[in-house]
Amino acid sequence: MFANSLVELDRAHLIHPVTSWRGHEAAGVRLLTHGDGATVRDAQGRTLIDGFAGLWCVNAGYGQPSVIEAATRQMQELCYATGYFGLGSEPAIRLAARLAEAAPGDLDHVYFTLGGSDAIDSTVRFVRYYWHARGMTTKQHFISVAQGYHGSSTAGAGLTALPAFHAGFGVPYDWQHKIPTHDLYRNPVGRDPAAVIAASRQHLLDKVEELGGPEHVAAFYVEPIQGSGGVLVPPAGWMRAMRDLCADLDILFIADEVITAFGRTGPLFACADEGIVPDFITTAKGLTSGYVPMGAVFMSDRVYQVIADGAGKAAVGHGQTYSAHPVSAAVGLAVLDLYEGGLLQNGRVMGERLQGGLATLSDHPLVGDVRGRGMLAAIELVTDKEARTRLPAAADPAGRIFERAWDQGLVLRAFGWGVLGYAPPLCCTADQIDQIVERTARVLDLTLADPDVRAAMR
Repeated sequence: MFANSLVELDRAHLIHPVTSWRGHEAAGVRLLTHGDGATVRDAQGRTLIDGFAGLWCVNAGYGQPSVIEAATRQMQELCYATGYFGLGSEPAIRLAARLAEAAPGDLDHVYFTLGGSDAIDSTVRFVRYYWHARGMTTKQHFISVAQGYHGSSTAGAGLTALPAFHAGFGVPYDWQHKIPTHDLYRNPVGRDPAAVIAASRQHLLDKVEELGGPEHVAAFYVEPIQGSGGVLVPPAGWMRAMRDLCADLDILFIADEVITAFGRTGPLFACADEGIVPDFITTAKGLTSGYVPMGAVFMSDRVYQVIADGAGKAAVGHGQTYSAHPVSAAVGLAVLDLYEGGLLQNGRVMGERLQGGLATLSDHPLVGDVRGRGMLAAIELVTDKEARTRLPAAADPAGRIFERAWDQGLVLRAFGWGVLGYAPPLCCTADQIDQIVERTARVLDLTLADPDVRAAMR
């Protein structure tokens, strides 16, 4: 009865993100009640392996005592401190210092936000301020990559390159532009890494020329691995090639690591995989392992000094009430301790096991591609491997496959075009990784038995 009343209250009052409102009213909420390590429990008492870490965010796993204790202690000592008026708190200062020390190169300055979307919005404002401070006010255009995701705020949704975030919202704006994705599985130039890198470089050069040259382009945004676009992994060397090109063109390079940072691909920052130093890095999710809201913008010293000198004694007019929140910062410090205390290493080992386990499913009749890095992976389903034909829309991959996985005791991301996404907590055991693979295999077999899927294969 208690759970039923919550379902009705949810229907009547709670708006869910990126959801069909009418569809949700009809289906009702799936109520989660508990989390422990890499598992969650629902209102019916079913325990599931969370193969998606909430929303790519509970990297440290649920219920970590040290994180809970840190948050409780900070709430008792100082529940809030503004960063305005020159005020601050110890946890925020210490977290900024530890993050700056761990970040690549000269990314020595940290601005805290509530999450990834407002981290992206903050970079848009900082980028514009930077070019104005340099007297280069014609640099107004921003470029991102098709299939990329950079949040759903007003500005970020336009940098995002997924149709659902544009339809009905009046974005992208005329200063927001896209180049084609590096998707290796469906790339028109094929799967040769050198060809894909060369094509992407040319796409960016062409777009810059179309916009009037580098003197009109402010910044280039990219994820080290495109998450919400279907876990699209660029070929080795792609990030470095694009970063070097932006440096040559005097275009700021922003690495959106909201999903990939904090051990998701192995190191603390995915940019370390290729040894690049962006002008900005945006993070969130794993920063606090999803326990409390927080994001962060890492700013290079070069950019910081230009903005600081440009402002002089005037205030840089950007801020939020909850920037550098002391409780969130205390949680971030505790989570960093867990990462450095063994979770990153466990994530590397389990990531290899996950990638190897999912690769064993490549021979399944529905599997067109298996891809990923570390504890971030995807399986792309097709009805014809040679033609790479997507599942028919009638198969409702997002709904039907998610439901099947749930019934098998597995939470995963089921994208609407037939991609299964994985981002398990770094605390997973070998047995839990193996169960993720085994339960996925059962989901694939059940989907293969669907009449509409079998008809499409014939």
